[in-house]
Amino acid sequence: PTHLCGQCRAAERRGAPGQQRALRRRLPFIRLRDGTDPAAVLARARLEREGAPRTCAAFMRILPFRARLLQARWSGEAAWIPLGDRDFGIDAENQTSRPAPGEILLYPAGVSETEILFPYGETRFASRFGELAGNHFLTIMNAREQLDEVGRRVLWNGAQDVVFSSL
Repeated sequence: PTHLCGQCRAAERRGAPGQQRALRRRLPFIRLRDGTDPAAVLARARLEREGAPRTCAAFMRILPFRARLLQARWSGEAAWIPLGDRDFGIDAENQTSRPAPGEILLYPAGVSETEILFPYGETRFASRFGELAGNHFLTIMNAREQLDEVGRRVLWNGAQDVVFSSL
């Protein structure tokens, strides 16, 4: 994976145009793998920079990001990555409660904990407190047909290892 140098990170915080060009050259890459199956579900994703620039920048700063993808309890056909009290330093932008399959959301805390929602089918983003709206910041591009497999693995095999990195 590529990473931003210190100068680029500083430019990103200032919102420098050159940094925006650097980010455009990289796409997030998602690898999903469970412990029993050596085959990985791979996907490329598009950053939703126009609608969620601060969320995209915050997410790119943490790459590569490794986590466990769990079946969501309240949101329908979606998996989630609980992030507890992690603070990304962002507010609401490009929010939705009803993401389409492959439209990945970051919920920056509030009523519920910080989390990433990974919809693979019909989804209404919610918690035990009711409906939530998350920042749509990432859209899976080349593997929408594989989202059913993601759902099957998470639902029937349990938590899945997932890695987000940049190319």
